[in-house]
Amino acid sequence: METEEKIKEMVRQKYAQIAFQSQAENAASCCGAVGCGTTEVHSIMSDDYSALDGYQPEADLSLGCGLPTQFANIRPGDVVIDLGSGAGNDCFIARHETGEHGKVIGIDFTPAMIAKAQHNAQKLGYQNVEFRQGDIELMPVSDNLADVVVSNCVLNLVPNKAATIQEIYRVLKPGGHFSISDIVLVGQLPPAILEASEMYAGCVSGAIAKDAYLGHVAAAGFVNVVLQKEKMIYIPDEILLRYLDQAAIDDFRSGPNNIFSITLYGEKL
Repeated sequence: METEEKIKEMVRQKYAQIAFQSQAENAASCCGAVGCGTTEVHSIMSDDYSALDGYQPEADLSLGCGLPTQFANIRPGDVVIDLGSGAGNDCFIARHETGEHGKVIGIDFTPAMIAKAQHNAQKLGYQNVEFRQGDIELMPVSDNLADVVVSNCVLNLVPNKAATIQEIYRVLKPGGHFSISDIVLVGQLPPAILEASEMYAGCVSGAIAKDAYLGHVAAAGFVNVVLQKEKMIYIPDEILLRYLDQAAIDDFRSGPNNIFSITLYGEKL
């Protein structure tokens, strides 16, 4: 792939385009502003939020790969930070859990997403949900601020995952915890997939090995780390054929190569 700054700009542009689409457009196959690949892969990964309290359909762009807020053990009065908050979906569910006396801060580096989330919060009349534009590798929040950090399918988009996980540790209060859904790998992806910008923005080619991901979490100082949920992600041949021939697909599938969505929990001492 390109340099870190070029990767970030590519992701910013693609997610700015997604911000102007509806949930139905993002879930549809091979249509929408970002073209085939990005939103299609997301629709394969995404889980159904509609049964969760606080769910707001207009804030759900079907861009996640799990339900981290369902596992986050958010309590009334908590301060919650959502990394890569998009149109505000996880923030509004977290707001239902923390109540009127808590606070939710969404961080996203795409201005169009921030604008969309702020518009949604204003329509709902939420005074304790705030959206800040910024890079989650260097979060625009102070130390020891949050009781809970959540994130849904975002860290795989960040070039420096170790720095982001260290930032999560920094912003959590002592005794605070995170619940993060993300994409990880077992084995290797073919080079043509690794080089495809649509597959990076679609949360595939930016993913790292599961063991390396867990290693970054341990190195940051987190304890009581628990794998709350894991599911295998199957990318259909019809998508892979845009980047690989059938022989390369068969070779990829025959090896010990798998893509997983995980939801991971960890605590700061």
